[in-house]
Amino acid sequence: MRRRGGDGSELVSFSGAFQLPKTPETILAEGRALLTGGQSARAVAFLQAARRRSQNHPGIALLLADALHAAGRLQESVAAYETALRLDPESADGWFSVGCAQLALNAHGAAAESLFRAAALAPNSAPVRYNLGKCLFQLGAIEAAVENFEHAARDPALTRMALSSIATIIPGSPAADNAAVLQARRRWAEAEATLLPPAMAPRPAPMVGRKLRIGYLSAFLGDRNWIKPVMAMVNHHDRSRFEIHFFSDGKPPSAASGFRDHDYDYVHDFVSVENDRAAEIIRQIGIDVLVDLNGYSVLKRLPLLMRRPAPRIVGWFNLFATTGIAAFDWLVGDAAVLPAAEERFYSEKIHRVPASYIAFEILYPVPEVLPPPCLAGGGITFGCLGSHYKLTAGVLAAFGRILAAAPGTRLFIKNGALDDASTRADFLRRLQTAEIDAARVTLAGRSEHFAFLEAYGQVDIALDTFPYNGGTTTTEALWQGVPVLSFDGDRWVSRTSKSLLLAAGLDDWLLPDQAAYEARAIALANNPETPAMLAKLRAGMRAKLSASAVCDSAGLCRAMERFYAEISGGAE
Repeated sequence: MRRRGGDGSELVSFSGAFQLPKTPETILAEGRALLTGGQSARAVAFLQAARRRSQNHPGIALLLADALHAAGRLQESVAAYETALRLDPESADGWFSVGCAQLALNAHGAAAESLFRAAALAPNSAPVRYNLGKCLFQLGAIEAAVENFEHAARDPALTRMALSSIATIIPGSPAADNAAVLQARRRWAEAEATLLPPAMAPRPAPMVGRKLRIGYLSAFLGDRNWIKPVMAMVNHHDRSRFEIHFFSDGKPPSAASGFRDHDYDYVHDFVSVENDRAAEIIRQIGIDVLVDLNGYSVLKRLPLLMRRPAPRIVGWFNLFATTGIAAFDWLVGDAAVLPAAEERFYSEKIHRVPASYIAFEILYPVPEVLPPPCLAGGGITFGCLGSHYKLTAGVLAAFGRILAAAPGTRLFIKNGALDDASTRADFLRRLQTAEIDAARVTLAGRSEHFAFLEAYGQVDIALDTFPYNGGTTTTEALWQGVPVLSFDGDRWVSRTSKSLLLAAGLDDWLLPDQAAYEARAIALANNPETPAMLAKLRAGMRAKLSASAVCDSAGLCRAMERFYAEISGGAE
């Protein structure tokens, strides 16, 4: 039996399951129709049969790869794209599509190579430049990522996404400054605000005779590694005076994340709640002070805050630059991270707490502190266990100069991005550019959190990243007994470690500038007394931290409670 294709062409049967059109053009039309209709699995089978008949047709090979991609068969799609590109190496669509598949697989090194090829063939393609920006950010090329996002922003279809990406990553760009951060974030926030309904006035709630209602908004309340300062602080809240509400976009707070359950706390599951409904819930509860713990890490919730669902909106914990959002009333920091002279670059008022704004406690099992590995001989091992995107060219150049001036040293780098072979290959090329001998470097990928912390047993001294310092990374290194070498930066995100080190009484590990930071690392590595000094420091590190302001989360809580009462008009 014969039938006609969608364009009237005659079809021939195969394998008893489909009929193939006679010409490649009609095969492509049928395949596209299946994909457009959401029948990706049927499209894969149809196009696989077509490939067997037309093995050298680049269009059919490329469409098969697209069908595999649409079906979620990403690894297979990458192989299929590579086949198609061997048939037509000048296909911008092919290079773009394989780059997208590699990006979805977190193969950022391979994705960047593919998207560079696509950009060379289609230099004005906004989608190509946008996805290339995403890859470059993950590889630590922040300025190049911003440049590509700016190019993509010229396309009205991608303007919103591109501006949000720039606003998210701009604090960590070595080329940016406080003014650039404010400008980028205001630019996105003002554009986003035009898409929102008019803000509703928060529901007034009489203050007399009731507790002050504090709401904490976060997607990370159940993540023990990231949420340490928050859980430590909220555990100390005076429940006789404060009613605590958690608005959770992820796992709820739990004992595993360090939370101590209280009978009269409220946990609201916001995972599937849209912003309009979330704003109404917060209004109905009558929250007095809504504290955002996400910042630009959870972009989708910033429009919720733009709706002003509470009389006072405060940013704390994961906010280390201005939001640029008019709805935010306050950011909470400290004197170390934000000098008064820089407040003009913030759209919010600044409240400074004593000591560190991210004082912490460790409220879950962690490994014991091990002696420094240099005691066994072989020189100092410097380490960096921060996120891969913080390892900019400037950071690697500094590491290279340190290692060159201290010949017996080694470098240990560990982060989840290094699980991918193409990202490791890209990083090895970048080490070579920084004149770092790969034989002196140990690379390690992702681990479960306890095992991740155990890796600090391989590090003598942690080297901080810049301009994007460690926060959680610095906290964890210190608690595992590993001192963190850092320096005073030019913006909040470049001073997070400063806040922690000063509050911990580790002032001598904070240097005034990058040159002093490098010189101090070199001097420590070349000093024969360093191993004994490190052994003594590590042995007493947890006791030192516990007795210092950096672990005074009760004191931080009292300071935050005074602040909440003051800005809400509640009695102190």
